[in-house]
Amino acid sequence: MRNDKLKNIRSEWKDSRFFFGKNKVIALGLGRSLETEIENNLHKLSLALRGQCGLLFTNRSKKELQTRTKLASVRMNFVKVLNWMDEYEEIDYARSGFVVQETIVLSEGPMPEFSHSIEPHLRQLGMPTVLQKGVVTLIKEYTVCKEGQMLTPEQARILKLLNKPLATFKLIPLGVFSKKHGYKQLLSQDDVKENIEEQMDIVEMEEIDNT
Repeated sequence: MRNDKLKNIRSEWKDSRFFFGKNKVIALGLGRSLETEIENNLHKLSLALRGQCGLLFTNRSKKELQTRTKLASVRMNFVKVLNWMDEYEEIDYARSGFVVQETIVLSEGPMPEFSHSIEPHLRQLGMPTVLQKGVVTLIKEYTVCKEGQMLTPEQARILKLLNKPLATFKLIPLGVFSKKHGYKQLLSQDDVKENIEEQMDIVEMEEIDNT
């Protein structure tokens, strides 16, 4: 989960509430069986809580809501809540554990985009760099990452320094619950292609909830 992205979403959904925590604890509170569920069919939602997921509590209609489009002339449109989630995505920097979809190779030679002061840090990250006349220089071709490879913390830092965002932050609705209609599964966890990165610290989640 991404702190900054979640803050942006919470800002857009000020009339609603996002909740994140340990899945087992959330499921325990909702009820994990017919005998323990606090509302009819709510245990089905508990069973869907796997991997990186959370809950959105909202009074907005599932069928329509008002939202802003990202056009030059911003206007108000009615769109389905689920369509909003389907359309929402933000490009971001990949983190440790992310499986990259492309190979990135740096050519030998000067790297004027970096200041001379950062050169020791680049070497610490594993890049074969030296200072030549005050300019950060790669002394040989360097492969930052390969397609299908899981990123290490060092590779993730290098990609961020190179200003190469490879990840996409999206919200994927797995199901909908209402008192009137109960729980309806929209998508199975098994059908979701999830790129697992390093988990956000629970302390950070709590800090977001308190803002």
